[in-house]
Amino acid sequence: MLQAIDKITSFQGNKTLTVRRIIFSLLLATSFLALAALMFVTLSPGGNSALDLFIFACFLITLPWTIIGFWNAVIGLIIMRMAKDPIATVCPIAKADPEAPVTTSTALLSCIRDEDVDALETNLNAMASNLVRARENQNFTLYVLSDTSQEDIARQEKHMVARLSDRLAGHMDVVYRRRAVNTGFKAGNIEDFCKTWGSQHDYAIVLDADSYMSVDALTGLVRRMDANPQVGILQSLVVGLPTDSAFARIFQFGMRLGMRSYTIGSAWWQGDCGPYWGHNAILRLKPFTEHCRLPQLPGKGPLSGPILSHDQVEAVLMRRAGYEVRVLPLETGSYEANPPHLLEFIRRDLRWCQGNLQYRRLLGLKGLKPVSRAQLVLAILMFLGSPAWIGFMVGAATLGMTTDYAPYRADTGAALFFSVLTMVFAPKLATVADILARADLRKAFGGSFRILLSVATEILYSAMLAPIMAVAHTIFMGGLAVGKSIGWGAQARDVARLPVVLVLQKLWPQTLFGLAGLFWLAHQPLDLVWPVIPVAIGPLLATVLAVATSTATLGSLAIRSTLWRIPEETAPPAELLDLHLPSLRKGTIAPTQPQEISAGQSEPEPAEAG
Repeated sequence: MLQAIDKITSFQGNKTLTVRRIIFSLLLATSFLALAALMFVTLSPGGNSALDLFIFACFLITLPWTIIGFWNAVIGLIIMRMAKDPIATVCPIAKADPEAPVTTSTALLSCIRDEDVDALETNLNAMASNLVRARENQNFTLYVLSDTSQEDIARQEKHMVARLSDRLAGHMDVVYRRRAVNTGFKAGNIEDFCKTWGSQHDYAIVLDADSYMSVDALTGLVRRMDANPQVGILQSLVVGLPTDSAFARIFQFGMRLGMRSYTIGSAWWQGDCGPYWGHNAILRLKPFTEHCRLPQLPGKGPLSGPILSHDQVEAVLMRRAGYEVRVLPLETGSYEANPPHLLEFIRRDLRWCQGNLQYRRLLGLKGLKPVSRAQLVLAILMFLGSPAWIGFMVGAATLGMTTDYAPYRADTGAALFFSVLTMVFAPKLATVADILARADLRKAFGGSFRILLSVATEILYSAMLAPIMAVAHTIFMGGLAVGKSIGWGAQARDVARLPVVLVLQKLWPQTLFGLAGLFWLAHQPLDLVWPVIPVAIGPLLATVLAVATSTATLGSLAIRSTLWRIPEETAPPAELLDLHLPSLRKGTIAPTQPQEISAGQSEPEPAEAG
């Protein structure tokens, strides 16, 4: 079995990558047709009314991402458990010698707008100082690229850069530039850098204000680019920093579980048409400058003008130019801070929603690879799935309440429900299976009991969060249709209790949706509807969840509970201590040297944490 899997997952050039994509397409198409047929049969009692067809159409729109997530997870789990070198299997570029001197010039781009200057300085100082201590600072230049709109924050930024320049004098140059107008948003910020300084450097590592990368992560990206001149963008696998936010702690634990199997599985078939997430990634500057300039979308309205979600477009343009875009699925050394509360999480998602919907205007770009074009379609469907899901739920509830006969087949309906439910949570369950099979990872995540309890509670939490987000997406897309828009402002990053009145003003539609769902549940047999109770309870409790999970008190309790633990809390890497994170001062053990947490081979059996 192992030899067969290794043969299937081995990389032997473009022909094998084509075979992988054909296999994945067949899996996707077969699953889509099977689930569609199952839904059609489920809706068959009483014939096919207009409402039946509406429900069926909504269901079909939600399917692609569900199926893709499932097969990515299955493929990812197979590779993690069976391939000799899982990383080389999905990122088959030449390995770089870790001792090789870094001779090429790399710009570190800190792209900021109205950010917390103190937190930014901590991150940048730690990254630059670590490079100097490791004697890897040669040929790195730090650029603070500001689009800040507030004069007082701009003054703080200038003072910060002056302090950094004094500390790093003789070791690393620090350059500050502020644009008076943030034309093109973040993409325009980077484009301005490329015009002004791009010709002076070979590569640029793009950082968000909350990005943090270790020396090994930074130099590893550079060395891999040196060894692989065909690669235009190399994306690191970004994981959440330890946090004292209850909301972010639970969310990023779920993301940590889902990302690894999903990313490995998707990289297996995406190959050289991989993702770019806009930060914690390295760009080859010459082709990026020449080929990745974003078009201005013509017309008026929120879906015209500059493209908000720039990253995926830049990736497909880089691939069109003949350069590879790869993801490196290593879970070490590349970090970000997740939104500290629900309102900020929603706001970030709505910006992505508007940006992704702009891709509709780009589907006809000439010369795109088929996989790249499919990625743009899927990025649109990612958010169109929300109103489709709302329509499906409302339609199904209406059908059940307006017919005097059983409108669904119970047997096929149950099979369909549990099939979709399994597919939705497959990425998390696949990574959990790999963690439980490896003694080193069981210990890193806190031991088997903590892992299972954390996973169970996180799945319930995400089931309650999903309808809250779906309602937000749906209302926002309705606003786009009448000209409403969202800008690119500063992001909230600190733990602070949300005002109840503000949350009520923002989340009252979710509360109404939850009340309607509760009313429907009250009129249904409990033995039939119990699996969808979180769908109603989550929106109904949206205000309570948002306020409670924003508080420092609940964040502290979440840390002390030791649930939803990530490996960086069990054994904090030395580089994270420079950030003085509150969550690492509350009951964690001594720092360790960074270790790669990849997928695959097992380690010797250590004692598990209790």
